[in-house]
Amino acid sequence: MKVALFCGGRGLRMLEASRTIPKPMVPIGSRPVLWHIMKYYAHFGHRDFVLCLGHRAEAIKEYFLNYEEALTNDFVISNGGSDIQLLERDISDWTIALADTGARSLLGERLRRVRGLMGDDEYLLANYGDVLTDAPLNAMIDEFKAGGRVASFLAVAPNYTFHTVETGADGTVTAMEDVARSGVRVNGGYFVFRREIFDYIREGEDLVTDVFPRLIAENQLQCFEHDGFWAPMDTLKEQQELEGMLEAGGGPWRLWRSDVVAAKAGTSLPSATR
Repeated sequence: MKVALFCGGRGLRMLEASRTIPKPMVPIGSRPVLWHIMKYYAHFGHRDFVLCLGHRAEAIKEYFLNYEEALTNDFVISNGGSDIQLLERDISDWTIALADTGARSLLGERLRRVRGLMGDDEYLLANYGDVLTDAPLNAMIDEFKAGGRVASFLAVAPNYTFHTVETGADGTVTAMEDVARSGVRVNGGYFVFRREIFDYIREGEDLVTDVFPRLIAENQLQCFEHDGFWAPMDTLKEQQELEGMLEAGGGPWRLWRSDVVAAKAGTSLPSATR
């Protein structure tokens, strides 16, 4: 399936970083968060990407135009450096379309503008471009196909440090609960659509606030509940937390790594691929 990635927002909550680069290019380790998301999809066999660009589009274009796999993978040099044998590859089998969808376009409009690049497949995938998960994507797709609706999204428990509050009529607080344990779920930013989604999008609209209410009214929106790892990267604090996971040898979203797979299975490996 083709994967539309929304890469055009200004990232105002990460303004310190996004002044110079768009938020999807903010790094986790040596690679931008966008690469981590694309690698997640590629792990499940979805390697045909459409990047919906906007703010600082040239930074993303330059990154992929100048991408050198020898700088991001292990390799062997012979013949005085004239021959390079890559021991691993990461994006060589990816197809990446980069389309400027407007500096201030809302997500529905961004998706509408790349309709011609999304091919004729009955199903398509989409992502916010700044959120990581270890959700079982194929299970989400299978459940969506079985449901027969137009759209689905990943529904997760929020990892915010807020509390829900219940009050009486006079404002007296009767209960407080950590929102992460309240049973509330939020949109996790991973989407599966049928092609009919384009019939619901009008010019200039947002995806969630404008399009989804129409789908709900027609009983055409479902969700896939996930209780595993999920983390947005909206702030520098969240970026630093993800960096810390990576530096500690973790990063549960990296399902393509054999050591992560082994850890999820409760086993160990003598060595790990990068």
